[in-house]
Amino acid sequence: MKIAEVKTYVVGNPPPHRGGPYFVFVKLTTNDGIEGIGEEYGVPFHPNVVAKMIEDVGERHVLGADPFQIERLWRIVYSRAYSQHPDLALMGVLSAIEMACWDIVGKSLDQPIYNLLGGRVHEKLRSYTYIYPSPDDFSSSDVEDMDPIEIGNVFGDAERAPKRAAEYVSQGFTAVKFDPIMPMSAFDPRQLSLAALANAELVVKNIREAVGDQCDLLIGTHGQPNAAGAIRLAERLEPYHPLWLEEPVPPENLDEMAKVARSTKIPIATGERLATKYEFATLFAKQAAAIIQPALGRVGGILEAKKIAGMAEAHYVQIAPHLYCGPVEAAANIQIATCSPNFLIQESIERFGGFHAELLKKPIEWQDGYIIPPTAPGLGIELDEDVAAANPYEGDAIFPEMEEQPIL
Repeated sequence: MKIAEVKTYVVGNPPPHRGGPYFVFVKLTTNDGIEGIGEEYGVPFHPNVVAKMIEDVGERHVLGADPFQIERLWRIVYSRAYSQHPDLALMGVLSAIEMACWDIVGKSLDQPIYNLLGGRVHEKLRSYTYIYPSPDDFSSSDVEDMDPIEIGNVFGDAERAPKRAAEYVSQGFTAVKFDPIMPMSAFDPRQLSLAALANAELVVKNIREAVGDQCDLLIGTHGQPNAAGAIRLAERLEPYHPLWLEEPVPPENLDEMAKVARSTKIPIATGERLATKYEFATLFAKQAAAIIQPALGRVGGILEAKKIAGMAEAHYVQIAPHLYCGPVEAAANIQIATCSPNFLIQESIERFGGFHAELLKKPIEWQDGYIIPPTAPGLGIELDEDVAAANPYEGDAIFPEMEEQPIL
């Protein structure tokens, strides 16, 4: 069996853009007609450029390769141009290709991927969602003069955020995530102001009162504070018992993250901006986090994520795969979560409805706060290529939330 074709899809995700403004998928097809789907995450270039990068790697290294020889292919791509370094752009491309190879392997053996990586450990997967703004938030007369970004930042609103959290609990969620110190900035990390700290504490307090003990609170910051600011923030939030404090500082300085971890009772979570076992090995050595959040469309793919999960298990660290992407990366996350003993919780895009469901011939199954792992072979999903082709991305934005922002 050899890979005979590499095809990419750059898909525009229509409003309200849950999971990002676009998704980049790759389809590999073997010489005997078996197809595999993969998805990259977070390559910091225009998605059309990313598609060309995937096609370049595909032409140079993937066409003619045996999809079963994943370890060999991974090492060849990882080492191209004498790099051997966790470059996020290359790792996003490699992750998508590796994911598609696993999809082929599973289909050829008529087994879900988790059965090829140790078998099912969890019958269902607890899930959480970000607190997204309600559609009503954009139509109310109270917000006619507000900036759309301000409307969308429900996280920092001490009145709207608790109401939305309670709505998610009523849907069956037992955990919600939110960033009470938005916005993020290209100039982070920074010291947080007293006003920002006070508002964050009020938001968390009000959400805790709204949901009681029915729901875990996940503080999903994006590395805005420096270590001193993160410690001050954690001190204010500890009385409300969050399940985690995510990326309290940017991922570039793990010594500072470890400093925060030693200074708070709140478990530290991180990992969406790390790639490969090598960066996670440093994280574990520094005891900088109790929960890791690998993004399977960036970390190096499915096998690399399984290796990292095993390393985490040896350090008593739990995994909570990150998801701000499309349904193919979600499917890969589900495969790893299902076969990992130290799985904690899986990020969901609400209940995987809307465009995420339209892109799949059969939507991801979500019931009463849990994802039900599929039993179909490979990734367990099938991309609806007609829908993908009918929704090409035509925008210019890359990651607008990380453009220059005023320092608060």
